[in-house]
Amino acid sequence: MRLILLGPPGAGKGTQAARLVQQYGIVQLSTGDMLRAAVAAGTPVGLKAKDIMASGGLVPDEVVIGIISDRIEQPDAANGFILDGFPRTVPQAEALDQLLKDKKLALDAVVELRVNEGALLARVETRVAEMRERGEEPRADDNAEALAKRLSAYRAQTEPLVEYYSEKRKLLTVDGMMTIDEVTREIGRILEALGEANDKKAAKSSAAKRAVKKTAKKLAKGAKAAAAGKASTKSPAKKASAKKAVSGKSSSKAGSAKTAGKKVASGLKKPAKAPKKTGKKSAKVAPKAAAKAAKKGAKTKSKSAGKAPKRGAKAAKKAAKTVAKKAKKVTKKRA
Repeated sequence: MRLILLGPPGAGKGTQAARLVQQYGIVQLSTGDMLRAAVAAGTPVGLKAKDIMASGGLVPDEVVIGIISDRIEQPDAANGFILDGFPRTVPQAEALDQLLKDKKLALDAVVELRVNEGALLARVETRVAEMRERGEEPRADDNAEALAKRLSAYRAQTEPLVEYYSEKRKLLTVDGMMTIDEVTREIGRILEALGEANDKKAAKSSAAKRAVKKTAKKLAKGAKAAAAGKASTKSPAKKASAKKAVSGKSSSKAGSAKTAGKKVASGLKKPAKAPKKTGKKSAKVAPKAAAKAAKKGAKTKSKSAGKAPKRGAKAAKKAAKTVAKKAKKVTKKRA
């Protein structure tokens, strides 16, 4: 679990951070402690911070971010951490978000301890008075005047973070004016509810991913089956079409050959019939023609007998020759 505690000075952030460390087995990361540890370890970032601090300057945000980056990579921060005293400004919060994003991490919650400033001032005054009664000397900055200045600085710098994290839906507000134990229980309750919500969200996301994966598999399987079915349907159709085409061509060729054969046979038969008919007709006509010619010749002969006997004889002879020729032709045709 990765948390940030927000709240003005005196709100009890340090006390609640220590309890959360014990409850969740996470580490408390204080920017002041981390800077001192980095300087003591002599890390590149620590040496850079040392030079700046030695000159009395403020450590730049990029140096602080570098120190946080090194710290959260250590084994004891694997279960999570609580950031105390950082971020203090919106630019620091944006830089922290980018750092966590680069490391594929995210904040779980930003817990704001909201308190009444007037009540805080009264608390400080009461505490200082009690310490003096016990003979203890309070710290130089542990007084109402110093607290008022710190509260003013908090409002100017840190309060915009409340709006920033609220827009990101990371902000959880707790009434810091309750007793210490009550505040601890309330923080525990809201973090537990947050954990359950995150678990449900993760389960839903996982189920959605499984559903998408399952649907994708079904679609792929369906597409594969459809492709296979299309191929098997197309192949027999092509074969049947080719078979039909071949069969059609064969039957067409056979039909053409048969028709041609019939035509040839018909052509061969018809000429045989034609001479037969012609022969019969000629056989019938020839005797008639011969008789007619003879009769005609006789008539001509009788008519011309007195006038031209020689001419009549010649005509009769010619007619007889013609008849003989025709009869001869008919006989040949019959044969």
